[in-house]
Amino acid sequence: MPHTLRIVLAQLNLKVGDVKGNLEKHLKAAITARDHLSAQVIVFPELSLTGYSPEDLLFRHDFINEANDALIKFKNEIKGIYCLIGHPHVLSQHLFNACSLFYDGRLIGRYKKQCLPNYSVFDERRYFIAGEESCVIPIHGVPTGLVICEDLWRLGPTQQAIEHGAKIILAPNASPFEINKHEQRLSILTKRAQHGHVPIFYANHVSGQDELVFDGGSMAVDAKGNLAQFAGFFNETLLPIDMDINPLNIIYSDNIIPEKIERIYQALVLSIRDYVEKNNFPSVIVAVSGGIDSALTLAIAVDAIGKDRVRAVYMPSRFSADISQKDALELVKHLGLELEIISIEPTYQSFLDSLASSFIDKKNDITEENIQARCRAVLIMALSNKYGHLVLTTGNRSEMAVGYCTLYGDMAGGFAVLKDVPKTLVYELATYRNQLHYVIPQRTIDRPPTAELANDQKDEDSLPPYTVLDRILEYYLNQTLSLEEIIAQGFEREVVAKVIKLIHRSEYKRKQAAIGPHITHKSFGRDWRYPITSGFKG
Repeated sequence: MPHTLRIVLAQLNLKVGDVKGNLEKHLKAAITARDHLSAQVIVFPELSLTGYSPEDLLFRHDFINEANDALIKFKNEIKGIYCLIGHPHVLSQHLFNACSLFYDGRLIGRYKKQCLPNYSVFDERRYFIAGEESCVIPIHGVPTGLVICEDLWRLGPTQQAIEHGAKIILAPNASPFEINKHEQRLSILTKRAQHGHVPIFYANHVSGQDELVFDGGSMAVDAKGNLAQFAGFFNETLLPIDMDINPLNIIYSDNIIPEKIERIYQALVLSIRDYVEKNNFPSVIVAVSGGIDSALTLAIAVDAIGKDRVRAVYMPSRFSADISQKDALELVKHLGLELEIISIEPTYQSFLDSLASSFIDKKNDITEENIQARCRAVLIMALSNKYGHLVLTTGNRSEMAVGYCTLYGDMAGGFAVLKDVPKTLVYELATYRNQLHYVIPQRTIDRPPTAELANDQKDEDSLPPYTVLDRILEYYLNQTLSLEEIIAQGFEREVVAKVIKLIHRSEYKRKQAAIGPHITHKSFGRDWRYPITSGFKG
């Protein structure tokens, strides 16, 4: 029996549904861990063979069979190292979220997840049956308990494993990124480790998967709950961790945890990169306006896939200010891009001429503003169709919440990277990006935001200041406070009532919006499921 056990946490970027590709990554990682890192154990993330989450692919027998065939192939090919691998498992016509421990071509143990999350972005009870039994297996003489992700967030499964003799815990995970999520995970691991006096080894995915971003953050905590080893965020890596066996003691390393603003920015970068790469888009296109939202979107896109695959287009109208074009040109120059300029004036005037007889005796209103936005949508979608670009929309969470956007206009596109980013956070991210390397003109950051769809237009003509709006949205959307409870926080009744009304009136728009990365615990999309037709007034 060795005096030291080396456990590798495989923080991998896996693609949902690509069982063959995922298998190849597993084989390569296991061989590397065994032959180059001298590891005795490798731990893969939750449902690592299929990627997380396969959603309704799990209802397909051919998909389950493919995953099972890959599992058998892995088992037969890898020898000389304990491998804990996540996969769906069928037993008595029931499907389980499972992980299996293999060694030398043999199944050593299998654990079925007991706590199935069915809240927020999770829907596991739609697919899986909950397991009921713990699984504790000796690895080189060390009794090792297995749990999966949500099992850590509930006391029962870890306690059950400890009662069955576990001295360490291995935990495959599929834990999506959210602001403050690392701190929450570490707090949970600390509690579980301290409660049972056991080290915990936590392996997590790192990938962008539609609306979800998995940030990695794989780690090990010692029996006192102290962070001992950390794999970092947003990077594929194999993290070797040495543990003395007698007594059990994890050997420490220095662990630097990036600031939250850096984590948020990198989450957005990864979300674009993986959505583009995994869906085989050759490039992206962004409609820049001289405003901060499009500037930040463009910078993130360049950081994600490189300037050679990013196209910028500026589409001015009679209401566009000269400084908007100047700032757009300065932005693309800093990013090393060219700016294509296509005026919407001929198209806009053509629409007005066509509608003139229908609009007799009608004053100009939001209709004419929306026509401009839809002119831009037609042009940018034409460029998308012709060249294969993915259109990145530029709207932020604050605008999406209150409907300050045009359906089939500026909402048109395939991926909305700022969809879950409040306007106030947009400013913070722009400032952070400029600290890395100055690209966003300072005037773009300092200038009052405007849609430029009418003369002298500013966002605050229609909305409360974003510092006020975002606080109300936080209370109403994220904390689900009522009108009266929000007013009690010091806001004017009229302002709060207006915001809540706009939120509910805009549900039909959000249902038709492009997907975007989830970074808060109450993002629009799969985490926000409100009816369009509803008598609830808030």
